Amino acid sequence: MKIGSVGADGVVEANELARLSAVELLEGYRTRRFTPREVIEDVISALEVTNAACNVVVTPAYEQARAAADRATAAWSSGRPQGKLTGVPVSIKDLVYVAGVPALGGAPANKDFVPGVDAAAVSALKSAGAIITCKTTTCESGYKLTADSPVSGITRNPWNRDRTSGGSSGGAAASVAAGCGPLAIGTDGVGSIRVPSAFCGVVGIKPTFGLVPRSPGFSPPSWASLAHTGPIARTVADAALLLEAVAIHDLRDAASLPVPARSFDATPVKLDGIRIGSSVDFGYAAVAPEIRGAFCSAVETLGSLGADILPDCVQFEADMLERILKPIAYTEQAAAVSARGADALTASDSDYRDVVARGASYSGIDYVGAGYRRNSLRMSFLEIFGKVDAIVTPTVAVTAFPAGALGVDEIDGVTVDRHLGWSPFSWPINLTGLPAATIPCGFDADGLPIGLQIIAPWLDEGLIVRIAAAFECARPWSRFRPRMS
Repeated sequence: MKIGSVGADGVVEANELARLSAVELLEGYRTRRFTPREVIEDVISALEVTNAACNVVVTPAYEQARAAADRATAAWSSGRPQGKLTGVPVSIKDLVYVAGVPALGGAPANKDFVPGVDAAAVSALKSAGAIITCKTTTCESGYKLTADSPVSGITRNPWNRDRTSGGSSGGAAASVAAGCGPLAIGTDGVGSIRVPSAFCGVVGIKPTFGLVPRSPGFSPPSWASLAHTGPIARTVADAALLLEAVAIHDLRDAASLPVPARSFDATPVKLDGIRIGSSVDFGYAAVAPEIRGAFCSAVETLGSLGADILPDCVQFEADMLERILKPIAYTEQAAAVSARGADALTASDSDYRDVVARGASYSGIDYVGAGYRRNSLRMSFLEIFGKVDAIVTPTVAVTAFPAGALGVDEIDGVTVDRHLGWSPFSWPINLTGLPAATIPCGFDADGLPIGLQIIAPWLDEGLIVRIAAAFECARPWSRFRPRMS
């Protein structure tokens, strides 16, 4: 797969269409330089190459995609595109339902499950004219921050195939990074959009809890009070375009917010007057030195763009993981699979069975007590947002670790929880329901991407897009691509 771009004469060479942004694809369709059918053939080719190298596709939907591409080609030829994403390819994480396509969710117990209904986000995408290309890999029920599962095996990072893609939306992030189409839908319960996006060097947005509905299908309904659905893309403008399409109200999801349709302006502008609080460690977390260096450089860039930087604005206690997150997340995970029975988990990862057992061991008092502490955390962010407009942190405390590993248990000489201790910046934001995004901000000495997390007040995704677009303009990253062959 070659690396390149649309030439000055408008001619697109073979194997380059799959790498174009959604914005570039839509312009190409409008000016009739290429067709959706040509794009889909290129995307399928790219997915086949990347899947062979990195294991990103769990279920292809290529014939359906070709048929949809033919319809989109006819629509553009007649000058009547169906919607804002007509002919644009999108992959869907395997926790999200697509009617008629298996939804395995990384779980051996789901081996025969084929939903008959689209998730609300998928329905919205189809209504906008987007083309569903495949279901991407995830871990079992989204329980961990890699995309490895007993169903699909290990998903690898296109920047270095010996390293993990991260997860649980790992197939989505890795395929976008590798140039297999511009857009993907992921989900995020404890960081599952932001972690793989950071590891793979792409943009990922976890919107405000409830902005994008999850019903009628999220396989299974794990992380019930924590999980968000959102976009993964290579550019800020593309991520904003996808978020606009799926930020809808759906009464089938009790958490769905009845907010009007929204648009997000990704035009880069100065950040004059925006108060940005920064925190390199949340006051307690172990962070790798290269992550600290990249983060400090990114904060300097934000300051050069006109933002007022307030350092060390977030200080939390080190026991949040055990006292707040695990009693909630693990209990919800156990509840989600409780109806299956123990026999259904015999083919599951041992780590997954441990998480379910731990969740089942918590009492109702444990769960509710953690909920009270969770609300105190939310109030802390309310107080912080009285002083700043947005917060930036590293996205993850490390870069991508070896493929097949659950995580790391030490950072810069400090012991951390192997499940979640190396991602201390992601899950607190799920506990609060705040919107957050990751954007690329550098590379480590091994050439692995590093992410910058941007957090905003509830329903202020527009501010995230503004900050991210300004940073992207100042330090563009889309020219950096992993080499696939």
